[in-house]
Amino acid sequence: MVQITEELVRKKSEHNECLISTLEELSLHQEDIERIEHLQNWCRDLKILLLQSNLIAKIENLHKLKKLEYLNLAINNIERVENLEALEALNKLDLTLNFIGELTSIECLKGNYNLRELILTGNPCCDYPHYRDYVMATLPQLDRLDCEEIKISEKLQAQKSLSVYRAVIVQKQADYFMQRDEQKLRVAEKRAQLEREMAQINDEDSRLKKFWDTKSEHCPETRMDIAKYHKLGREKNKTKEQEKPVRRTVTLFAPCGRPYNLNQPKLPFNLKDECNEYVLELGVYKYLDTSQLQVDVESNYVRVSVKGKIFQMSFSEEINITEASVKRSQITGYLLVTMPKLHAREMLTLGPKKSDKKVVNAKPQEKNGKLELKAAVDIENICSNELADLPELID
Repeated sequence: MVQITEELVRKKSEHNECLISTLEELSLHQEDIERIEHLQNWCRDLKILLLQSNLIAKIENLHKLKKLEYLNLAINNIERVENLEALEALNKLDLTLNFIGELTSIECLKGNYNLRELILTGNPCCDYPHYRDYVMATLPQLDRLDCEEIKISEKLQAQKSLSVYRAVIVQKQADYFMQRDEQKLRVAEKRAQLEREMAQINDEDSRLKKFWDTKSEHCPETRMDIAKYHKLGREKNKTKEQEKPVRRTVTLFAPCGRPYNLNQPKLPFNLKDECNEYVLELGVYKYLDTSQLQVDVESNYVRVSVKGKIFQMSFSEEINITEASVKRSQITGYLLVTMPKLHAREMLTLGPKKSDKKVVNAKPQEKNGKLELKAAVDIENICSNELADLPELID
């Protein structure tokens, strides 16, 4: 059973700086509350109270809320209208989709002179003959009933036959009460049988499936069961989420300090290793906002974060960080990272070493059926004595 606690009320009063004594509007919908309590002592200045979509079976403990103008109790388990006589300022009452079969219980609202709108749509009493006429004649202060405007002529016409309408309503109520008691017996018997069948099932998922697959009647008892098994399902899902393995932390560096090569976002890429720079083209999603990208260029690696996923690539040569640049194509969305090498200028300045000697390599000669390779000749420093031997070498 979910109770109305001070902690819950303060949590729902954040718009009033969590002060509940001066609270004028409070929404406690969809909290599985089964009973109205404490509010009339904690929040006496309430003007709007929203309690829809709960499990409230009785209207009670509201008589001190003298300033209350709008009360919403839609989608609950209420079966009769009661304990609202003291709400002097009540202007609108919403009882949509409850189980009100005792239509004559609305007579307790005769003294609520400020009541202008009443909503009973979706209750069993709405199916009674002369339902609308009876309500209009019983509560002449109403301007709207079930979201439809009431004309003065309708009120006057209904009041002429109020006694006749009431007699019909009373008879229909008696029939409904009898059907309702029979329904309670059927539901109790069916519930006991279902619990016995579910007790024989060991697997919890199968037990829950058995409940949800079983047909049920529309009544307060069924709503209570549905809320109960909804809660069990939520608790089970919460437990499963807590049992999920913790996401593994990505390791970016080896124990020795070397950056790992990673491609978590699974993006296509193209790397060019030129003599003076590295050029990385990364296939980033075309419509991804640039704010979702982070590029970090370091001395020996580049890291790109794409929506929190890491693309990282290490390099063998050191990068000139200050001259690195990042561009993005407006057409394809691809990312272009240009990273000059730190020692590229030195290599270009020095250039390749030139040989001090011009050498002509001798061709292999065949001698006695074997190939022989003569030594290379320095043609720059060749002397006249060697010229006679040169034809023999290069013949």
